[in-house]
Amino acid sequence: MISGIINVYKEKGYTSHDVVAKLRGLLRQKKIGHTGTLDPDAEGVLPVCLGKATRACDMLTEKDKEYEAVMLFGKTTDTQDITGTVMSQQAVDCSEEEIRNIIMSFKGSYAQIPPMYSALKVNGKKLCDLARAGVTVERSPRTVQIYDIRILETALPRVRISVHCSKGTYIRTLCHDIGEMAGCGGCMETLVRTRVSGFRLCESHRISEIEEQICALRQQQPGRELTKSDLKNLIIDTDSVFLEYPYVCVREEFSKLLYNGNPLSREWIKNWDNSYKTQTLRVYDSRQTFVGMYQWKESSRDIRPLKIFME
Repeated sequence: MISGIINVYKEKGYTSHDVVAKLRGLLRQKKIGHTGTLDPDAEGVLPVCLGKATRACDMLTEKDKEYEAVMLFGKTTDTQDITGTVMSQQAVDCSEEEIRNIIMSFKGSYAQIPPMYSALKVNGKKLCDLARAGVTVERSPRTVQIYDIRILETALPRVRISVHCSKGTYIRTLCHDIGEMAGCGGCMETLVRTRVSGFRLCESHRISEIEEQICALRQQQPGRELTKSDLKNLIIDTDSVFLEYPYVCVREEFSKLLYNGNPLSREWIKNWDNSYKTQTLRVYDSRQTFVGMYQWKESSRDIRPLKIFME
Protein backbone atom coordinates (compact mmCIF):
# COMPACT_ATOMS: atom_id res chain seq x y z
CA MET A 1 0.00 0.00 0.00
CA ILE A 2 1.27 3.44 -0.95
CA SER A 3 1.00 6.18 1.69
CA GLY A 4 1.38 9.92 1.13
CA ILE A 5 -0.47 12.85 -0.40
CA ILE A 6 -1.01 13.87 -4.03
CA ASN A 7 -1.78 17.50 -4.83
CA VAL A 8 -4.43 16.99 -7.52
CA TYR A 9 -5.68 19.71 -9.87
CA LYS A 10 -9.42 18.97 -9.95
CA GLU A 11 -10.80 19.99 -13.31
CA LYS A 12 -14.32 21.06 -14.26
CA GLY A 13 -16.76 18.21 -14.64
CA TYR A 14 -15.11 16.00 -12.02
CA THR A 15 -16.61 15.66 -8.57
CA SER A 16 -14.18 15.24 -5.69
CA HIS A 17 -15.50 11.67 -5.40
CA ASP A 18 -14.70 11.10 -9.09
CA VAL A 19 -11.07 12.05 -8.44
CA VAL A 20 -10.81 9.57 -5.57
CA ALA A 21 -12.47 6.81 -7.61
CA LYS A 22 -10.12 7.42 -10.54
CA LEU A 23 -7.03 7.26 -8.31
CA ARG A 24 -8.25 4.07 -6.65
CA GLY A 25 -8.39 2.47 -10.07
CA LEU A 26 -5.02 3.81 -11.20
CA LEU A 27 -3.15 2.92 -8.01
CA ARG A 28 -5.12 -0.29 -7.37
CA GLN A 29 -5.70 0.45 -3.72
CA LYS A 30 -8.87 1.27 -1.82
CA LYS A 31 -7.54 3.39 1.02
CA ILE A 32 -7.74 6.86 -0.56
CA GLY A 33 -9.62 9.97 0.56
CA HIS A 34 -9.85 13.66 -0.31
CA THR A 35 -9.52 16.63 2.05
CA GLY A 36 -12.43 18.91 1.23
CA THR A 37 -15.11 18.86 -1.45
CA LEU A 38 -14.97 21.08 -4.51
CA ASP A 39 -18.15 21.58 -6.55
CA PRO A 40 -18.15 19.84 -9.97
CA ASP A 41 -17.79 23.15 -11.84
CA ALA A 42 -15.03 24.42 -9.55
CA GLU A 43 -11.37 23.81 -10.30
CA GLY A 44 -8.13 23.76 -8.40
CA VAL A 45 -6.25 22.23 -5.52
CA LEU A 46 -7.61 18.99 -4.06
CA PRO A 47 -5.13 17.20 -1.76
CA VAL A 48 -5.79 13.46 -1.93
CA CYS A 49 -4.47 11.23 0.87
CA LEU A 50 -3.26 7.68 0.23
CA GLY A 51 -2.92 4.77 2.65
CA LYS A 52 -1.95 5.75 6.20
CA ALA A 53 -2.08 9.42 5.18
CA THR A 54 -5.90 9.20 5.04
CA ARG A 55 -5.72 9.72 8.80
CA ALA A 56 -4.68 13.30 8.00
CA CYS A 57 -7.81 14.06 5.93
CA ASP A 58 -9.75 15.68 8.77
CA MET A 59 -6.69 17.64 9.89
CA LEU A 60 -6.21 19.06 6.38
CA THR A 61 -9.91 19.91 6.08
CA GLU A 62 -9.41 22.23 9.06
CA LYS A 63 -6.70 24.25 7.25
CA ASP A 64 -7.07 27.69 5.68
CA LYS A 65 -7.67 28.00 1.94
CA GLU A 66 -7.33 30.49 -0.91
CA TYR A 67 -9.58 30.93 -3.92
CA GLU A 68 -9.98 33.05 -7.04
CA ALA A 69 -13.58 33.68 -8.04
CA VAL A 70 -15.50 35.72 -10.57
CA MET A 71 -18.64 37.36 -9.18
CA LEU A 72 -21.50 38.23 -11.51
CA PHE A 73 -23.56 41.13 -10.16
CA GLY A 74 -27.24 41.60 -11.05
CA LYS A 75 -28.24 37.93 -11.01
CA THR A 76 -29.23 35.53 -8.23
CA THR A 77 -29.74 31.78 -8.50
CA ASP A 78 -31.01 29.03 -6.23
CA THR A 79 -27.53 27.48 -6.01
CA GLN A 80 -25.78 30.86 -5.59
CA ASP A 81 -23.64 30.09 -8.64
CA ILE A 82 -24.14 30.42 -12.40
CA THR A 83 -25.27 26.78 -12.78
CA GLY A 84 -28.49 27.27 -10.84
CA THR A 85 -32.00 28.38 -11.73
CA VAL A 86 -32.18 32.17 -12.05
CA MET A 87 -34.22 33.70 -9.23
CA SER A 88 -33.80 37.39 -10.08
CA GLN A 89 -32.10 39.72 -12.54
CA GLN A 90 -31.65 43.47 -12.36
CA ALA A 91 -29.39 46.28 -13.46
CA VAL A 92 -26.17 47.03 -11.59
CA ASP A 93 -26.39 50.64 -10.49
CA CYS A 94 -23.43 50.68 -8.08
CA SER A 95 -20.20 52.38 -9.06
CA GLU A 96 -16.88 50.52 -9.05
CA GLU A 97 -15.91 52.42 -5.90
CA GLU A 98 -19.13 51.39 -4.11
CA ILE A 99 -18.61 47.76 -5.15
CA ARG A 100 -15.02 47.88 -3.90
CA ASN A 101 -16.08 49.22 -0.50
CA ILE A 102 -18.78 46.56 -0.15
CA ILE A 103 -16.38 43.75 -1.02
CA MET A 104 -13.72 44.99 1.38
CA SER A 105 -16.28 45.24 4.21
CA PHE A 106 -16.45 41.44 4.30
CA LYS A 107 -12.84 41.15 5.49
CA GLY A 108 -12.70 39.77 9.01
CA SER A 109 -15.19 37.70 11.00
CA TYR A 110 -18.44 37.08 9.16
CA ALA A 111 -21.64 35.15 9.99
CA GLN A 112 -22.45 33.05 6.93
CA ILE A 113 -25.60 31.00 6.38
CA PRO A 114 -24.66 27.76 4.59
CA PRO A 115 -26.38 27.35 1.21
CA MET A 116 -29.14 24.80 0.68
CA TYR A 117 -27.12 23.28 -2.15
CA SER A 118 -24.36 21.91 0.07
CA ALA A 119 -23.32 18.58 1.57
CA LEU A 120 -24.05 19.70 5.13
CA LYS A 121 -26.55 17.55 6.97
CA VAL A 122 -29.64 18.59 8.95
CA ASN A 123 -31.32 15.80 10.93
CA GLY A 124 -29.26 13.25 9.03
CA LYS A 125 -30.20 14.52 5.56
CA LYS A 126 -27.95 16.39 3.15
CA LEU A 127 -29.12 19.92 2.42
CA CYS A 128 -28.53 19.42 -1.31
CA ASP A 129 -30.86 16.38 -1.34
CA LEU A 130 -33.55 18.39 0.43
CA ALA A 131 -33.04 21.30 -1.99
CA ARG A 132 -33.43 19.02 -5.02
CA ALA A 133 -36.69 17.76 -3.50
CA GLY A 134 -37.91 21.36 -3.25
CA VAL A 135 -37.54 21.52 0.53
CA THR A 136 -35.93 24.52 2.23
CA VAL A 137 -34.96 24.28 5.89
CA GLU A 138 -33.67 26.87 8.32
CA ARG A 139 -29.87 26.93 8.66
CA SER A 140 -28.01 28.50 11.52
CA PRO A 141 -25.31 31.03 10.56
CA ARG A 142 -21.71 29.93 11.11
CA THR A 143 -18.85 32.28 11.86
CA VAL A 144 -16.15 32.16 9.20
CA GLN A 145 -13.01 34.24 8.79
CA ILE A 146 -12.11 36.16 5.65
CA TYR A 147 -8.42 36.74 6.38
CA ASP A 148 -7.90 38.69 3.18
CA ILE A 149 -9.90 39.65 0.13
CA ARG A 150 -8.45 41.38 -2.92
CA ILE A 151 -10.00 42.70 -6.10
CA LEU A 152 -7.98 41.42 -9.06
CA GLU A 153 -10.08 42.81 -11.91
CA THR A 154 -13.25 44.85 -12.32
CA ALA A 155 -15.37 44.88 -15.47
CA LEU A 156 -18.93 45.33 -14.19
CA PRO A 157 -21.15 43.39 -13.91
CA ARG A 158 -18.18 41.07 -13.21
CA VAL A 159 -15.50 41.35 -10.55
CA ARG A 160 -12.66 38.86 -10.07
CA ILE A 161 -11.51 38.47 -6.48
CA SER A 162 -8.93 36.54 -4.46
CA VAL A 163 -10.07 35.25 -1.05
CA HIS A 164 -8.02 33.82 1.83
CA CYS A 165 -10.45 32.24 4.27
CA SER A 166 -11.01 29.78 7.09
CA LYS A 167 -12.43 26.28 6.78
CA GLY A 168 -16.15 26.03 6.12
CA THR A 169 -16.36 29.20 4.02
CA TYR A 170 -18.64 28.97 0.98
CA ILE A 171 -17.32 31.31 -1.70
CA ARG A 172 -20.59 31.24 -3.67
CA THR A 173 -22.41 32.31 -0.52
CA LEU A 174 -19.88 35.10 -0.07
CA CYS A 175 -20.62 36.24 -3.66
CA HIS A 176 -24.35 36.04 -2.98
CA ASP A 177 -24.04 38.05 0.23
CA ILE A 178 -21.88 40.72 -1.43
CA GLY A 179 -24.46 41.04 -4.21
CA GLU A 180 -27.25 41.32 -1.67
CA MET A 181 -25.44 44.12 0.15
CA ALA A 182 -24.94 45.88 -3.19
CA GLY A 183 -28.71 45.83 -3.68
CA CYS A 184 -28.61 44.17 -7.10
CA GLY A 185 -27.92 40.57 -6.18
CA GLY A 186 -25.02 38.45 -7.29
CA CYS A 187 -23.78 34.93 -7.85
CA MET A 188 -20.51 33.13 -8.43
CA GLU A 189 -19.57 32.59 -12.07
CA THR A 190 -16.27 30.70 -11.73
CA LEU A 191 -14.15 29.33 -8.87
CA VAL A 192 -10.56 28.12 -8.65
CA ARG A 193 -9.07 26.92 -5.36
CA THR A 194 -5.47 28.10 -5.47
CA ARG A 195 -4.20 26.83 -2.11
CA VAL A 196 -5.05 24.44 0.74
CA SER A 197 -2.59 24.97 3.57
CA GLY A 198 0.83 24.31 1.95
CA PHE A 199 -0.62 22.77 -1.24
CA ARG A 200 -0.49 25.28 -4.10
CA LEU A 201 -2.04 25.37 -7.56
CA CYS A 202 1.30 25.72 -9.35
CA GLU A 203 2.45 22.40 -7.85
CA SER A 204 -0.74 20.41 -8.55
CA HIS A 205 -1.10 17.53 -11.01
CA ARG A 206 -3.97 16.90 -13.41
CA ILE A 207 -5.51 13.43 -13.49
CA SER A 208 -4.33 12.98 -17.09
CA GLU A 209 -0.72 13.60 -16.00
CA ILE A 210 -1.01 11.13 -13.12
CA GLU A 211 -2.62 8.51 -15.37
CA GLU A 212 0.03 8.91 -18.06
CA GLN A 213 2.88 8.39 -15.59
CA ILE A 214 1.29 5.37 -13.89
CA CYS A 215 0.41 3.69 -17.20
CA ALA A 216 3.96 4.24 -18.49
CA LEU A 217 5.41 2.62 -15.35
CA ARG A 218 3.09 -0.38 -15.65
CA GLN A 219 4.06 -0.86 -19.30
CA GLN A 220 7.76 -0.76 -18.43
CA GLN A 221 7.44 -3.33 -15.66
CA PRO A 222 4.19 -5.28 -16.11
CA GLY A 223 2.97 -7.23 -13.10
CA ARG A 224 5.09 -5.34 -10.56
CA GLU A 225 3.33 -3.45 -7.80
CA LEU A 226 4.06 0.27 -7.84
CA THR A 227 5.84 1.77 -4.84
CA LYS A 228 5.98 5.26 -3.42
CA SER A 229 9.49 5.72 -4.83
CA ASP A 230 8.13 5.06 -8.35
CA LEU A 231 5.88 8.09 -7.94
CA LYS A 232 8.20 10.31 -5.92
CA ASN A 233 7.54 13.34 -8.16
CA LEU A 234 3.78 13.01 -7.47
CA ILE A 235 3.51 11.84 -3.87
CA ILE A 236 4.31 14.13 -0.96
CA ASP A 237 5.39 12.75 2.43
CA THR A 238 2.64 12.82 5.02
CA ASP A 239 4.67 14.82 7.54
CA SER A 240 5.06 17.70 5.07
CA VAL A 241 1.62 18.96 6.08
CA PHE A 242 2.65 19.24 9.74
CA LEU A 243 5.87 21.21 9.42
CA GLU A 244 4.52 24.09 11.52
CA TYR A 245 4.56 21.80 14.57
CA PRO A 246 7.77 21.17 16.59
CA TYR A 247 9.90 18.14 15.68
CA VAL A 248 10.96 15.62 18.33
CA CYS A 249 13.05 12.45 17.98
CA VAL A 250 12.80 9.36 20.21
CA ARG A 251 16.01 7.68 21.39
CA GLU A 252 16.79 4.40 19.62
CA GLU A 253 16.56 2.26 22.79
CA PHE A 254 12.87 3.21 23.12
CA SER A 255 11.95 2.45 19.49
CA LYS A 256 9.92 -0.67 20.31
CA LEU A 257 7.75 1.24 22.78
CA LEU A 258 7.31 3.99 20.18
CA TYR A 259 6.25 1.56 17.44
CA ASN A 260 3.74 -0.10 19.76
CA GLY A 261 1.94 3.21 20.30
CA ASN A 262 2.89 3.63 23.96
CA PRO A 263 2.83 6.98 25.76
CA LEU A 264 6.30 8.50 25.66
CA SER A 265 8.21 9.84 28.63
CA ARG A 266 9.98 13.13 27.99
CA GLU A 267 13.25 11.44 29.09
CA TRP A 268 12.99 9.23 25.98
CA ILE A 269 13.07 12.28 23.68
CA LYS A 270 16.48 13.41 22.38
CA ASN A 271 15.55 17.07 21.98
CA TRP A 272 12.92 17.62 24.67
CA ASP A 273 12.03 21.19 25.61
CA ASN A 274 9.48 22.13 28.28
CA SER A 275 7.76 24.49 25.85
CA TYR A 276 6.52 21.36 24.04
CA LYS A 277 4.01 20.78 26.84
CA THR A 278 1.66 23.29 25.24
CA GLN A 279 2.12 22.19 21.61
CA THR A 280 1.20 19.40 19.25
CA LEU A 281 4.38 17.55 18.25
CA ARG A 282 5.73 15.71 15.18
CA VAL A 283 7.37 12.55 16.50
CA TYR A 284 10.11 10.62 14.63
CA ASP A 285 12.17 7.56 15.44
CA SER A 286 15.98 7.61 15.58
CA ARG A 287 16.16 6.85 11.83
CA GLN A 288 14.08 9.95 11.04
CA THR A 289 10.96 7.98 10.13
CA PHE A 290 7.79 9.96 10.82
CA VAL A 291 5.63 8.11 13.36
CA GLY A 292 2.78 10.45 14.25
CA MET A 293 1.36 13.50 15.97
CA TYR A 294 1.52 13.60 19.77
CA GLN A 295 0.47 15.87 22.60
CA TRP A 296 1.56 16.32 26.23
CA LYS A 297 -0.81 15.02 28.89
CA GLU A 298 -0.25 16.76 32.21
CA SER A 299 -2.05 14.21 34.39
CA SER A 300 0.30 11.39 33.34
CA ARG A 301 3.33 13.59 32.61
CA ASP A 302 3.97 12.09 29.16
CA ILE A 303 3.15 12.64 25.52
CA ARG A 304 0.41 10.58 23.91
CA PRO A 305 -0.48 9.88 20.27
CA LEU A 306 -3.18 11.88 18.54
CA LYS A 307 -2.69 10.15 15.18
CA ILE A 308 -0.23 7.45 14.13
CA PHE A 309 0.91 7.47 10.49
CA MET A 310 3.75 4.94 10.52
CA GLU A 311 3.20 1.90 8.31
